[in-house]
Amino acid sequence: MTKKREERKKPSLAYRFVKWNVRLFYPKIKCTGVENIPQEPVVLISNHAQIHGPIAYELYAPVERYTWCNYEMMERKEIPAYAFRDFWSYKPKRTHRFYKILAHAITPLAVLIFNNADTVPVYRDRRVTHTLRRSVALLEEGKSLTIFPERDEPHNNVVYDFQEGFVDVARLYYKRTGQALKFVPCYLTPELKTISVGQPLAFDPSAPAEEERKRVCAELMERITALAEALPPHTVIPYRNVPKDQRPRNREE
Repeated sequence: MTKKREERKKPSLAYRFVKWNVRLFYPKIKCTGVENIPQEPVVLISNHAQIHGPIAYELYAPVERYTWCNYEMMERKEIPAYAFRDFWSYKPKRTHRFYKILAHAITPLAVLIFNNADTVPVYRDRRVTHTLRRSVALLEEGKSLTIFPERDEPHNNVVYDFQEGFVDVARLYYKRTGQALKFVPCYLTPELKTISVGQPLAFDPSAPAEEERKRVCAELMERITALAEALPPHTVIPYRNVPKDQRPRNREE
């Protein structure tokens, strides 16, 4: 049976101009441990590092990949409320009015960027089947995925707890191909301008679904933490947008 391939639209001129300028001014990120990435489609799992994650992987990812993106950042009517809640709701209440205005102001730019970049919209309702099917289709085409699965619940000084739903991509991929998808842990540290790539973790299709979700997430969080701790002392940029003086360190000096 011939697989139906979804054609990739050419990014708009405006998006290419924005990306060129970001590449011009954003620090160049080097990737270490690239030899750990198998020569097959994989899922890169990384800490989010706030806005740095999407930028760094869009510009400097070590493989051709598509990034999971919350659909709220792709739809004009959803962006203001989502952006305020996710980026700035932790700020002092006296500043909330300003950040709500800012959330509306960035909406046109967000629509431009996230609908032209190599993204997969992520839904958490019945439309999640679109997310999973689109992801598997890309993997079957030989593309990899980048996922930032952290949620707003600290795990340790390096990462926040992971949302577990992304693991279901591997189960569907196994059903379609008979191959065990590999998750590759990555740690981004903007301060050191580095993406560190760790050893891959293979999905176990024989394990119960819930058990395997928990195992994969726990193991990946530990491997990402180990990558961070192996680096020179530096300030971690956590998932939550906290003041700079509250950001943790990767380890004691």
